[in-house]
Amino acid sequence: MGASSLDLAGMLEELGRVTDEPGRLTRTFLSPAMKRANRLVAGWMRTAGLKVRTDPVGNLVGRLAGTDPRAKTLLLGSHLDTVRDAGMLDGPLGVLLPIVALAELRSRGVQLPFAVEVIGFSEEEGVRFASAYLGSKGFCGQLKVGDLALRDSEGVTVQAAIDRWHGGRGAVDARHLPKAAHRKSDLLGYLEVHIEQGPVLEARKLAVGVVSAIAGQSRFKLTWTGRAGHAGTTPMELRRDAFAGAAEFAVGVEAIARRTPGLVATIGALEVTPGSANVIPGAVMHTLDVRHARDAARRSALMEMGRLATRIAGRRRLVRRWQRTQNHDAVACSPGLGAQLERSVRAVQGRSIPLVSGAGHDGVVVSALAPVAMLFVRCRAGLSHHPAEFASARDLQVALDVTLDFLQRLASAQA
Repeated sequence: MGASSLDLAGMLEELGRVTDEPGRLTRTFLSPAMKRANRLVAGWMRTAGLKVRTDPVGNLVGRLAGTDPRAKTLLLGSHLDTVRDAGMLDGPLGVLLPIVALAELRSRGVQLPFAVEVIGFSEEEGVRFASAYLGSKGFCGQLKVGDLALRDSEGVTVQAAIDRWHGGRGAVDARHLPKAAHRKSDLLGYLEVHIEQGPVLEARKLAVGVVSAIAGQSRFKLTWTGRAGHAGTTPMELRRDAFAGAAEFAVGVEAIARRTPGLVATIGALEVTPGSANVIPGAVMHTLDVRHARDAARRSALMEMGRLATRIAGRRRLVRRWQRTQNHDAVACSPGLGAQLERSVRAVQGRSIPLVSGAGHDGVVVSALAPVAMLFVRCRAGLSHHPAEFASARDLQVALDVTLDFLQRLASAQA
């Protein structure tokens, strides 16, 4: 390593203190903490020599021009939002590590022929609006009118959140949706560095591995409507208990996932109305997240879940409504970029193994705009979405060295 003025571990810790909730790390789409995070990371980008801008949906973009003005642009990045009570690595690692890598190349006097953009996407986790990838969708020109109408728990729409972020200037609306930041023909590809969120690298005693594919994912918001009533005076046979129907559905979904190899299904958020101890639930809203590396298997399971919901609603005299909030097919990573990344991993680590990501990433959306490569970094016990999320200083250094090697090999290939 050279004499870069940026310290990755220190940056991760400092950014990890920027939160919307005192005492735990929670940073959501277009929140006050997100604005503070953007300012902090923008300062580090400028230290590394990047020119900084923020796009209409709050994505932070730092650009470093290449020596060849006709060369294409390489994208590197990940997201700056977090889940509730998060760790400091999921997302921010993929933003801060490229900044440190570019600062290191600058300290060595190494110039790249192609331009590089480091992107801190404003939304990936789907926490505030129960719909993921709003940041990368905006960057890639995929934001839809329906996305603007999504509401958070306080009734604020995506449209209103964007307006507030820009001081009411209306940077985005139904008639002025963001266009893609780049043409496909202008891009070399996209590299995302991310903790593995799984146990494979730890089991293989390896610091990093190359991702071959990202599993397909579907998310829904389900509403079950029955009839509220007095908990003490309504006989069981006359009840139309929305929660009982939702609970039966949840157990059925678990059974479908257990008998479908490779399928994972999760009901992670639930709201009961009216929410009183002595009142039969009249309505329930909950999320549903279904993932599989094969799209056909995921779609088949979803059809089975739909039939299950129809049977439950009919038998319990409930009305059920499905709203799809997200749907992305499985994404195969670029063979060309992946091979280049594998060469860098072998050069630094000695060997490389392929990995499939069960988690979604911004690369899912960016893949429509550019070839995608991903580097996974070992995390202790495969733990993620948790305050104890951890990667060792040694493993972070390996990931940084691989990224530096990858950038320089790619530069040589473009020469």
